[in-house]
Amino acid sequence: MFGKYLALGAAAAMISAVPVLAQKDDQSASKERDPNQVVCEKVEVLGSRVSTKRVCMTRSEWAERRRLERQEIDRAQVARGVSCDGCN
Repeated sequence: MFGKYLALGAAAAMISAVPVLAQKDDQSASKERDPNQVVCEKVEVLGSRVSTKRVCMTRSEWAERRRLERQEIDRAQVARGVSCDGCN
Protein backbone atom coordinates (compact mmCIF):
# COMPACT_ATOMS: atom_id res chain seq x y z
CA MET A 1 0.00 0.00 0.00
CA PHE A 2 2.82 2.39 0.87
CA GLY A 3 4.56 1.69 -2.45
CA LYS A 4 1.42 2.78 -4.32
CA TYR A 5 1.51 6.22 -2.66
CA LEU A 6 5.26 6.49 -3.17
CA ALA A 7 4.93 5.80 -6.90
CA LEU A 8 2.05 8.27 -7.16
CA GLY A 9 4.08 10.97 -5.38
CA ALA A 10 7.10 10.36 -7.61
CA ALA A 11 4.95 10.61 -10.73
CA ALA A 12 3.44 13.89 -9.50
CA ALA A 13 6.89 15.29 -8.82
CA MET A 14 8.06 14.39 -12.32
CA ILE A 15 5.03 15.98 -13.93
CA SER A 16 5.45 19.22 -11.98
CA ALA A 17 9.16 19.41 -12.87
CA VAL A 18 8.64 19.27 -16.63
CA PRO A 19 7.28 22.82 -17.12
CA VAL A 20 10.02 24.29 -14.92
CA LEU A 21 12.77 22.60 -16.95
CA ALA A 22 11.24 23.77 -20.22
CA GLN A 23 11.00 27.32 -18.89
CA LYS A 24 14.68 27.34 -17.86
CA ASP A 25 15.76 26.11 -21.30
CA ASP A 26 13.77 28.89 -22.99
CA GLN A 27 15.32 31.53 -20.74
CA SER A 28 18.89 30.33 -21.27
CA ALA A 29 18.40 30.15 -25.03
CA SER A 30 17.03 33.70 -25.16
CA LYS A 31 19.87 35.09 -23.03
CA GLU A 32 23.02 34.32 -24.99
CA ARG A 33 25.99 35.52 -23.01
CA ASP A 34 28.06 37.88 -25.11
CA PRO A 35 31.75 37.38 -24.22
CA ASN A 36 32.40 41.04 -25.09
CA GLN A 37 29.74 42.43 -22.75
CA VAL A 38 31.26 44.53 -19.97
CA VAL A 39 30.33 43.35 -16.48
CA CYS A 40 31.18 45.22 -13.28
CA GLU A 41 31.68 43.45 -9.95
CA LYS A 42 32.59 44.59 -6.47
CA VAL A 43 35.98 43.19 -5.45
CA GLU A 44 37.29 43.19 -1.88
CA VAL A 45 40.43 45.25 -1.35
CA LEU A 46 43.27 43.04 -0.12
CA GLY A 47 44.12 43.82 3.49
CA SER A 48 40.77 45.39 4.30
CA ARG A 49 37.71 43.71 5.77
CA VAL A 50 35.17 46.26 4.60
CA SER A 51 36.64 48.13 1.66
CA THR A 52 35.59 47.16 -1.87
CA LYS A 53 36.26 48.58 -5.29
CA ARG A 54 34.31 48.27 -8.51
CA VAL A 55 36.10 46.41 -11.30
CA CYS A 56 34.73 46.29 -14.85
CA MET A 57 35.87 43.75 -17.44
CA THR A 58 34.36 41.80 -20.31
CA ARG A 59 32.84 38.39 -19.61
CA SER A 60 35.78 36.71 -21.36
CA GLU A 61 38.27 38.66 -19.21
CA TRP A 62 36.38 37.64 -16.03
CA ALA A 63 36.43 34.00 -17.19
CA GLU A 64 40.17 34.15 -17.88
CA ARG A 65 40.80 35.77 -14.47
CA ARG A 66 38.83 33.04 -12.70
CA ARG A 67 40.64 30.35 -14.71
CA LEU A 68 44.05 31.77 -13.72
CA GLU A 69 43.02 32.08 -10.05
CA ARG A 70 41.82 28.46 -10.05
CA GLN A 71 45.08 27.38 -11.70
CA GLU A 72 47.10 29.21 -9.03
CA ILE A 73 45.07 27.61 -6.22
CA ASP A 74 45.59 24.15 -7.74
CA ARG A 75 49.33 24.80 -8.08
CA ALA A 76 49.59 25.92 -4.43
CA GLN A 77 47.69 22.86 -3.20
CA VAL A 78 49.90 20.48 -5.18
CA ALA A 79 53.06 22.23 -3.98
CA ARG A 80 51.94 21.88 -0.37
CA GLY A 81 51.78 18.09 -0.74
CA VAL A 82 55.29 17.79 -2.19
CA SER A 83 57.95 16.91 0.36
CA CYS A 84 61.45 18.37 0.19
CA ASP A 85 64.66 16.29 0.34
CA GLY A 86 66.15 18.02 3.39
CA CYS A 87 62.97 18.05 5.48
CA ASN A 88 62.30 15.60 8.29
